[in-house]
Amino acid sequence: MIIVALTDLHGRINIISRFEPVLSRADLVLLIGDNTHFGHYAEMEAVIQTIRSFNKNLFAVSGNCDYPDAEQYLIERGFNINRCLKEFQGLYIAGLSGSLPCPGKTPNEHSEEDFRFYLEAMKPDIKHPFILATHQPPFKTLNDRVLLGFHVGSKVIRKFIGDCSPLVCFTGHIHEGKGIDSVGSAKIVNPGPARDGHYASLILEDGDIKDLRIDRV
Repeated sequence: MIIVALTDLHGRINIISRFEPVLSRADLVLLIGDNTHFGHYAEMEAVIQTIRSFNKNLFAVSGNCDYPDAEQYLIERGFNINRCLKEFQGLYIAGLSGSLPCPGKTPNEHSEEDFRFYLEAMKPDIKHPFILATHQPPFKTLNDRVLLGFHVGSKVIRKFIGDCSPLVCFTGHIHEGKGIDSVGSAKIVNPGPARDGHYASLILEDGDIKDLRIDRV
């Protein structure tokens, strides 16, 4: 199974055509938030439908720069994985939308207590093998370190990863946090902003990671 993950597209619909060779060969596409740039329902619909012109199999979470009605589009069309678990060809995918509070107010922010409540409620439903998609990266990884050098990730998400052991956690939000790291046995992957052509690809074979990389179109 080939999975392609995109994060932080920020509404750059014009760049999606560059991903066509990557998207068309994937079995599943995951969007990891900030799919729009402070966009609403119509903007999310435009992004999703453009991507689906290359691949129909898609799940998504929203980011801190996506308004709540943008996520409503994902819910109505069956693409949403925020705070729930979906199955795809024997693989399970769980997600968490939004981010912790930002220096400048954005429309989809949550506290650590919010994240704890959401993730604890999801724990009983977790099945393996599974992949996690969280716009907010876990704490103290390569993926949550900002330019000034300090970590801004979620301790709650990190604990959930340690407790539940996903194969991979795809994340985003911190544009400079591009790279692959680990929390326990789980790989943590921030592909880098899709608006600049970055993406991640994962190949699974019999429920195990055969190949995992980040690249650019």
